[in-house]
Amino acid sequence: MIEETIHDDKDVRKSELSDLRRKTARGALVSIVSQAATLVFRTGSMVIMARLLLPEDFGLVGMVTAFTGFLGLFRDAGLSMATVQRESITDAQLSTLFWINLAVGGLLALSSAALAPVLVSFYGEPRLFLIAIGLGTAFIFNGAAAQHRAMLQRNMRFAALAAIDITALIIGIAAGAAVALTGGGYWALVVMTVASPAVSVFGLWAATRWVPGLPQRNTGIGSMLWYGGTVTLNSVVVYVAYNADKVLLGRFLGAQVLGIYGRAYQLINLPTENLNGTIGMVAFPALSRLQNDPERLRSFFLKGYGLFLALVIPITAGCALFAEDIVLVFLGPQWDAAVPVFRLLAPTILAFALMNPFAWLMLATGQTRRSLNIAFMIAPVVIVGYLLGLPYGLHGVAIGYSAAMMILVPPMVLWAKHGTLITAGDVVKTIASPALSIALGALAAFATWGWLRQLEPALLRLTAANVVMFGTYAISLLFLMRQGPVYASLLKDSGLWPKGRDRDAKKNNFLKTKP
Repeated sequence: MIEETIHDDKDVRKSELSDLRRKTARGALVSIVSQAATLVFRTGSMVIMARLLLPEDFGLVGMVTAFTGFLGLFRDAGLSMATVQRESITDAQLSTLFWINLAVGGLLALSSAALAPVLVSFYGEPRLFLIAIGLGTAFIFNGAAAQHRAMLQRNMRFAALAAIDITALIIGIAAGAAVALTGGGYWALVVMTVASPAVSVFGLWAATRWVPGLPQRNTGIGSMLWYGGTVTLNSVVVYVAYNADKVLLGRFLGAQVLGIYGRAYQLINLPTENLNGTIGMVAFPALSRLQNDPERLRSFFLKGYGLFLALVIPITAGCALFAEDIVLVFLGPQWDAAVPVFRLLAPTILAFALMNPFAWLMLATGQTRRSLNIAFMIAPVVIVGYLLGLPYGLHGVAIGYSAAMMILVPPMVLWAKHGTLITAGDVVKTIASPALSIALGALAAFATWGWLRQLEPALLRLTAANVVMFGTYAISLLFLMRQGPVYASLLKDSGLWPKGRDRDAKKNNFLKTKP
């Protein structure tokens, strides 16, 4: 009888893991496709706005968002992540968390309004007053949507999330472009920022069909509040570290310089940021379900880490190699001053790619204190990098940022993986395949550059160069590095790979014990 019970438990566990594998694989593909669409729309909005607005308009909004972005770290108080990470949660807990999130959103909107005169005085720019009030209204919408979004993510309903986010983004871009075309200037950026969360809150409520009840006492959310508070403090420390450069540039070099730096940073960071959000959104709930299964946790993380790096590393290399044409095509000739900044920030983005996935691992396994301690390690190093570079202007700050981030990668990775079954050799091996493959791709692009550089216009030249580099990269990664079966396994688990072709893929099951 005992043996039968053990056998039944194993069957249930096997079924649960199979279901998790299927949902994760399908969710990863859905999210990648949706974020590819998001990247296209966001890039398109950048192209449009860069031609309709002046650098000063971006600089003015950037001066405010450097501070309202800080307030935004508190918009869900880390409670949406607590909802996803928790093994089980009740309706009473969800309702109480909803009202906490809504109250926090209202408080942040009032804080943004109270901050407005301080910003005017700090920068000596009266136009910032109404910008700060306008941007602050987004906090209310975000607070009303936090738990509904967490419910969809917890249940791994990534298709619904994708549809809502893309629709909200399109409407926001359209609203912003309409204001820009009518001569609204920087107000176009304010409208675009607020419109998207305003639309998404209706979609999220409709998708979950959940109406919160009244808040209750003694619902057992104490541990969730602690988790969320630690995550929020972590975000605060990291935000200060990664945005002090913008505050320093705006304060000492003005809106024009900040506008150039901000556009270059946003353009180069956009693909990595999207991919981190995409894969992290799928990986975090899956890792949370495996937090008590160390061997499978190791396997799953390394597969997710490998997929993330396989997408991000070649994009980062392309940004460094083709900076002139990328800025010309996406921002226009009037932004040529952003080219060197764009290229100098490439190591920073590579460091983000190497480090950020370990945040998924730590937060999913409840290692919030360790994550916070790592943030305290990162912040002073990065800020010192900015300060050392500031006397040398725009380029000096970019160099200081990149140097500091690359120095931080080894200690951060070693600390983050401590106590898990993941070894330094696992990490190096995972990085090696895309790194070596893109090196071959870069060599191919360099070898053909004498011919490619003659192509006109810039869009054609950029397209041809990327076809050469990414084509070589893909062939090297899939065949020379023998990663083809890994991606075939991902397709098979999602249900999109024909069953007759999965013999080799079976050797690389997405959640198999040995990566």
